[in-house]
Amino acid sequence: MSITRVEDIGHVRFAAPDLAEMRRFLEEFGLSCFERDGRLYGRGSDGAPFAHVTERGEAAFLGLGLRLADRESLERLADSEGARVEPFDAPGGGWVVRLRDPDGNAVEAVAGQAWDEAGAHVPESGFNSAALRRRLRSAVRLAQGPSRVRRLGHAVLNVADFRRSERWYKERFGFITSDEIEAAPGVALGAFMRCDRGDQPTDHHTLFLAQLPGGPGFNHAAFEVAGLDDLMLGHAHLKARGRNAAWGVGRHKLGSQIFDYWKDPWGHELEHWTDGDLFTAEDGSNKATVRDMLDVQWGSPFPALAGKRAPSFENVGRLMAFNIRLRQLFRRGRKEVA
Repeated sequence: MSITRVEDIGHVRFAAPDLAEMRRFLEEFGLSCFERDGRLYGRGSDGAPFAHVTERGEAAFLGLGLRLADRESLERLADSEGARVEPFDAPGGGWVVRLRDPDGNAVEAVAGQAWDEAGAHVPESGFNSAALRRRLRSAVRLAQGPSRVRRLGHAVLNVADFRRSERWYKERFGFITSDEIEAAPGVALGAFMRCDRGDQPTDHHTLFLAQLPGGPGFNHAAFEVAGLDDLMLGHAHLKARGRNAAWGVGRHKLGSQIFDYWKDPWGHELEHWTDGDLFTAEDGSNKATVRDMLDVQWGSPFPALAGKRAPSFENVGRLMAFNIRLRQLFRRGRKEVA
């Protein structure tokens, strides 16, 4: 039984040396930006007070926010952690419990924020498939410009010890594994985890933890956009402005999202996505492979696995499994010496 049950991801935090340049990128990416108390905030159209926050400093990922249902949940978490429930000094107010995960990332558990009324959903053009004709006597005419970001959907963290981090997040926030990734049979490297909201459908993953070569750090954060046309318009807009494309466009296997990844001016990856899977608590958990994690159903292949000399999925899995086993031996040796 977990201490609390997270409702959704709330925000991601960064530092950057130039807030004006970050603002230009975020607005081209499709967020609405404003500044307060020396920080830059970006928000979508879902009514949340913010989804992305940047403070001035050396470029870095600083942490993430998780949204809980109420202050009572925060009180339980604080009591368990020996922490305090404090007023949240950010747009929307509310209350916060500040923690550090096993890799030192700041985790802000937040409740009681004031939301604005959500903006209207951007209407998608009716799609005329061979089986279903929904757009009759009208043409598609799209307005050029950035994608329209609706909300922050998930974050992905590279971790030093997957099982340790998985245990930490599940015990405190009640995440459910959607798909556990095995680098080799019996060697787990990570998991896509969703919120436990009972019979209410929730995103296939709100947090993905992965023990990848290269050590712990930020992998990416993903923002839901209005739809496929909107994602493609955003792709064209960012490309025309010379922004750094990372991966896309394509459709993932796990989660099924149509995706498009871009890098901010300091190399942190942000994803546009649409059309993801939704599951309830009773839908359970699955095992999956490195191929499932990295392959696409259509579209642009994972960059490191593109080209004639790219390694196979199987060899990538073997390398990851070797890396995980080596780290486990190293940690075991350190414990025995201690």
